[in-house]
Amino acid sequence: MGTTVFERRQPSASVIERSLENTAHAAFWLDDVERAGYPQLTGEVRADLAIVGGGYAGLWTAIRAKERDPQRTVVLLEANRVGWAASGRNGGFCEASLTHGEENGLNRWPDEMEQLERLGLENLDGIQEAVERYGMDVDWERTGQMAVAVEPHQVEWMEGDDFLDRAAVQAQVASPTYLAGSWDRQGCAMVHPAKLAFELARVATGLGVQIFERTRVTGLSGRGAQTIAAETGSVIADQVALATNVFPSLLKRNRLMTVPVYDYALMTEPLTAEQYDAIGWKNRQGLADSANQFHYYRLSADNRILFGGYDAVYHFGGKVREEYEERPESFRRLASHFFTTFPQLEGLRFTHRWAGAIDSCSRFCAFFGTARGGRVAYATGFTGLGVGATRFAADVMLDQLAGLDTERTRLKMVREKPIPFPPEPAASIGVNLVRAAMNQADHNQGRRNLFLKTLDAVGMGFDS
Repeated sequence: MGTTVFERRQPSASVIERSLENTAHAAFWLDDVERAGYPQLTGEVRADLAIVGGGYAGLWTAIRAKERDPQRTVVLLEANRVGWAASGRNGGFCEASLTHGEENGLNRWPDEMEQLERLGLENLDGIQEAVERYGMDVDWERTGQMAVAVEPHQVEWMEGDDFLDRAAVQAQVASPTYLAGSWDRQGCAMVHPAKLAFELARVATGLGVQIFERTRVTGLSGRGAQTIAAETGSVIADQVALATNVFPSLLKRNRLMTVPVYDYALMTEPLTAEQYDAIGWKNRQGLADSANQFHYYRLSADNRILFGGYDAVYHFGGKVREEYEERPESFRRLASHFFTTFPQLEGLRFTHRWAGAIDSCSRFCAFFGTARGGRVAYATGFTGLGVGATRFAADVMLDQLAGLDTERTRLKMVREKPIPFPPEPAASIGVNLVRAAMNQADHNQGRRNLFLKTLDAVGMGFDS
């Protein structure tokens, strides 16, 4: 196999080790903001709508439900704290795409792609409108996202209306690795992930939603009204929205539809004025390189650089466990790739390192459905693009619970389900074979082997 730029231009081991000295093992976003507390459920509560899950999907569902019908009683149950999982740990890329990128959407729903792109942009506009209307302090920046080519074979992937040649992309952000780029100026906003979760919770409670934290749901039952059993109480609700995402579904039918894949990230200390000038980045757009194993990175409000991605690790058994969040080899690899990308920032230190689990499904974007005679709706499988798509998912679930025939519910993308993952040990073997094959493609000018081409043909090919 060939090499990648991250192998050809590795920084010295001393640069990597020094940058990671005294790094806190904690999600920067959650360290950076004060959070409100919500009570634990005790006893029995009655509601028109109960929502399980206190991340973006659950919080948007609560808000959108109250906006549709202010008189509806809405209860939200969270096993831990609001926004503590993926919603407080992600990169803060709030993208318009509902399909995990244009290529994935075109491969799966070519006849709907124009419609899906329009709906995605309308959804992103709706998020921005909500941020402004409710005065949400979330560090919102509609700066777009720029894809960059760091290998010669990736340059042709950048061609199109937004194409930037080497000089143009270097004028935006100075990295010796950049050969070309493509800047989507309207399709993505940068946001502070934890602030977004906490502000959504503030807005929801202001609209009358009851939020209960530290309330772990243990079961869902009922033929008519649904009983949600928790460790400390219960909720009887006419309708239920499940927004548990990476965690095991309360519906057995969905247990094999997603797998938790761990993603890793680093956050630097704030850049000095000289360091900022050395890289440019005056337009503050989000960045992502174009390999199968890609990095995503962006500036925070105080000019830190978040640098994450590349490793996507699945652990045998498909469990979400705290011990999986500490992976020294992944953090060292990220630090090495960071200084390959920005050698002019040598000496910069990372203040935080962390990881989180992504609810990955085989079609790489959310899927939807109902159960219990239409009284229960669910959305899951966002595969890393849930910051924006969760609001769209909230509207889909509410449409379905109301039995509405809408543009959203008529979409094939909404009506179709992904292929489930096999049980263990096949799941672990398959996921790791895919990862190895993608790594091989990145080292072979992007050429996908027969295994990946076969997965593409059956609708399980990873293309981003």
